Amino acid sequence: MVKVAGVIKGKCPNCKKGDIFETKGNIFLLQMPKMHKRCSVCNLKYEKETGFFFGAMFVSYALAVAEMVASLVIFWSFMDMAPLQVFMIVAFMAILTSTFNFRISRAIWIYLFN
Repeated sequence: MVKVAGVIKGKCPNCKKGDIFETKGNIFLLQMPKMHKRCSVCNLKYEKETGFFFGAMFVSYALAVAEMVASLVIFWSFMDMAPLQVFMIVAFMAILTSTFNFRISRAIWIYLFN
């Protein structure tokens, strides 16, 4: 349970105190989240090797698919909307959650390999 809270809060997997990200990013301002290179508390290096976060893309993809399927089921099945309306909502949700998925997928990936 502590690891799940650490991933959601974006805390260091080693000490659970330092922040992984400098900024959270903002999709409306077209800003991606920025990561610290090392933990400010315990000095853990987050990127173990070049290309370390390549695998986080697959985690992000899985999160995005789950969110899109959930949106599809909610708006098409329960609200009985037209397919084009549902498509627009699903596309909007994918864009809206992109910075969140970026942060969470990288945090999950760091926690998996620490």
